[in-house]
Amino acid sequence: MSDVESEPLLRPDALGHVEPYVTAEQLQHAKIERVIDNDVLPDTSLVGRNIGWGSAYILVISRVVGSGIFAMPGTIVQNVGSPGLALSIWIIGAFVAWAGLAIDMEYGCMLPRSGGVKVYLEYTYRWPRFLTSTLVAVQAVLLGFTASNCIVFAKYTLFAIRVQPTDPMTKLLAVGLLTAITLVHGCFYRTGILIQNVLGWVKVVLIVLMILTGFFVVLFRAQTLNNAFSSANITFWDDLWKDSNWAWNNLSTAFFKVFYSYAGLSNINNVLNEVKDPIRTLKSVGPAALLTACIMYLLVNVAYLAVVPLEEVKQSRELIAALFFERVFGTGFGSVFLPLAIALSAAGNVMVVTFALARLNQEVARQGFLPCSKLLASSRPFDAPMGGLIVHYVPSLLVIILPPSGTVYAFIADVEGYAGQYFAVAVAAGLLILRIRKPELNRPFRAWLPAVWLRVALCMALIVAPMFPPPKGTSDVSFFYAAYALVGIAIITFGVIYWFIWTIALPRCRGYRLEDEPDILGDGTTITKLVRKDC
Repeated sequence: MSDVESEPLLRPDALGHVEPYVTAEQLQHAKIERVIDNDVLPDTSLVGRNIGWGSAYILVISRVVGSGIFAMPGTIVQNVGSPGLALSIWIIGAFVAWAGLAIDMEYGCMLPRSGGVKVYLEYTYRWPRFLTSTLVAVQAVLLGFTASNCIVFAKYTLFAIRVQPTDPMTKLLAVGLLTAITLVHGCFYRTGILIQNVLGWVKVVLIVLMILTGFFVVLFRAQTLNNAFSSANITFWDDLWKDSNWAWNNLSTAFFKVFYSYAGLSNINNVLNEVKDPIRTLKSVGPAALLTACIMYLLVNVAYLAVVPLEEVKQSRELIAALFFERVFGTGFGSVFLPLAIALSAAGNVMVVTFALARLNQEVARQGFLPCSKLLASSRPFDAPMGGLIVHYVPSLLVIILPPSGTVYAFIADVEGYAGQYFAVAVAAGLLILRIRKPELNRPFRAWLPAVWLRVALCMALIVAPMFPPPKGTSDVSFFYAAYALVGIAIITFGVIYWFIWTIALPRCRGYRLEDEPDILGDGTTITKLVRKDC
């Protein structure tokens, strides 16, 4: 190992702020060393640091509180059978989300640069060469999509305007939303941030309204909603565990949906180059967003169960919030205005996910692991990552168009959740490895070790869950119950095979080796060129 690689990555200055050993200006004018430590030095985006604490909070809470709370509760109750078990899974999911957040906070404060998981895994797992980068690139391209929230937007919009949600109509609306958001973020950088901030606050206000409405109905209008409190319905204290389904496969798919609903707490890690005072912001934004989301999720679930009969909850799937509003406010305000507000909330989620994943894709392109890397890594012509947006747009478009829209939402959540467990285990284990391998690294935040081990244990349990089939052979989709696991494993296997052919088999057969060389594009973007050199 070279001397520079044995040095601590970051060091505190006299005021306690963490600074890199090499400044960005020195890297621009000096010969850039291709050492892994230089890959994770703090870096300021070409558009500057424009994201303050408020925008960072909205970026996280809008990603976390997306369509999940409006669409997942019905599917989760259907999975596990009883409200008591469903609420327990939401609570356990919050603790697991906290464990994952603590891991991402330690990594993010230690390596404060855009890219998130990509940066952390590349820094930790440096051998076999290029394997980590290839797997992250494959995961970012093949699983980095926002199709599910586009589908929710389309379904709630059609519900509000009283149009039958046919498959072609749903997909057309979903593709239209995805296209519009890609153009806004690619051509109007500041306008996109403003719009997603506004939609984020609309979402928070809407959820608070749902919570207050549920309690108002229970306290003051129970007699006028007798149908809602029929024998088919559930109360807060009676029969909470009736019809519980404890099959581990069903529980695992329910956990995937809860994790999907909490996903995004580390959204700010993907855009740290654009965040003001990134370390301080990172240490406070995530916990604030998690606390907000956890309280909102539990109260909204209680509101649903207090108003909508249990059998309707199980059959509602993604439209449970629409049924809730229709029962409380009737077929006018409740079935038109509020579902449109939910559709806008889903659109806001698509905006923040697209914003963050485009930066991750740009980081992957900067490392040279995508075709046409120079083009995709550039921020021209509008000082926005248009290349990263295109890489995000294509798989999202395909996922919207190809599967049937009826079950695509639950299936996408399961596939993303299952494949994500492998990366979650790698990140958590990597944190433990770095504690031993590089104890000298400056860590402004340290994760609680039992939380790290909790994360590892649950991830491993969820990875093996498909080996335990549900009693009926199906779960929440109309096809093979473990299809989500097969797709997730196939994506990871494809990444390994692609890495082996590209970096080992072809170079050996053709007598060359792959080397990475730094370069700077015309717009100032630093990239890595992968070049072939004769052995």
